[in-house]
Amino acid sequence: MLLRTFGWSFAVTALGLVAAVFYGGWTAFGIVAILSILEISLSFDNAVVNAGILKKMNAFWQKIFLTIGILIAVFGMRLVFPVVIVAVSAQLGPIEAVDLALTDKDRYQELVTDAHPSIAAFGGMFLLMIFLDFIFEDRDIKWLGWLERPLAKLGKVDMLSVCIALVVLLISAITFGAHAHQHGGTHADKAETVLLAGIAGLITYMIVGGLSGYFEDKLEEEEEREHEEEEAAERAGKPKSAVKLAGKAAFFMFLYLEVLDASFSFDGVIGAFAITNDIVLMALGLGIGAMYVRSLTVYLVRQGTLDDYVYLEHGAHYAIGALAVILLVTIQYQINEIITGLVGVVLIGASFWSSVRRNKRLTGNGRPHTVPSPN
Repeated sequence: MLLRTFGWSFAVTALGLVAAVFYGGWTAFGIVAILSILEISLSFDNAVVNAGILKKMNAFWQKIFLTIGILIAVFGMRLVFPVVIVAVSAQLGPIEAVDLALTDKDRYQELVTDAHPSIAAFGGMFLLMIFLDFIFEDRDIKWLGWLERPLAKLGKVDMLSVCIALVVLLISAITFGAHAHQHGGTHADKAETVLLAGIAGLITYMIVGGLSGYFEDKLEEEEEREHEEEEAAERAGKPKSAVKLAGKAAFFMFLYLEVLDASFSFDGVIGAFAITNDIVLMALGLGIGAMYVRSLTVYLVRQGTLDDYVYLEHGAHYAIGALAVILLVTIQYQINEIITGLVGVVLIGASFWSSVRRNKRLTGNGRPHTVPSPN
């Protein structure tokens, strides 16, 4: 079962790591490995969410999502989006950006480094909003209760996460401009660019979140209407038109999942810029991670076990928050790539271990599938 589900992911991992060694030696191997682990770590909650919704869909729509849907939202976002964001930031055409990355890496690196403050501001704000909206929400399951309980109470204040994010962005832009001016750097005139990029990241998050909320509401409406019509059909002794209802409800589920996948894809893509600016290594690392998103989703749908590790979602979001802070700091200070990559791995590992300990306390044997649902 495990080999059948993860076989393609294992094969892509081996090919990707070998390609990294040929491309840039053992240093490239290490960066691709860290990117892969980072992407897989941040994809746990994505896979859990996907699996929870996919279970409600019929076999046809499950196949559509796990093929066409994954191709569009995962590979498209993780492999195409890095090229687009670099092209826009460096004011290059997409083809020119790819050609430059492959033929003139020094010039490409120079352009990306020059554009890094705006990339970091955009990504840092997007990730920061994901993290803030998570920790300010009151949840039944709390990992770090001493921290999450008071934050949940603060979260009752309307638009608090947006206000905090804007304050953080304003401080980042002002200190960046002042730092560059004091050191006579070429970025002294780019504080405004950093501010605009950060606002663009905030707007992008709000648009994606708004679309997700819209599709989620439509999904709930469809499920409620379907339930009412099924009850009416049963009372009248008539067969229910399951195909029509399932098809329409599943269509909204599919749209909702696509928006969710796109939003989750930003995590790995933006986080990758904190680790490397090399588009080839980024594509290899994120490509490996993207395969595991599909495999994890399939595994969760077929087995339904990993979603019982209830703290994994918390660990993933704390990793997102750490990446947001790191990206905003890298606007003017350099942080070692190894540290950046390991922060997320440590947080995910800690949340997984806490989940295992919780399962053992509740069941006495640590078998996660016997743990009562948090809902």
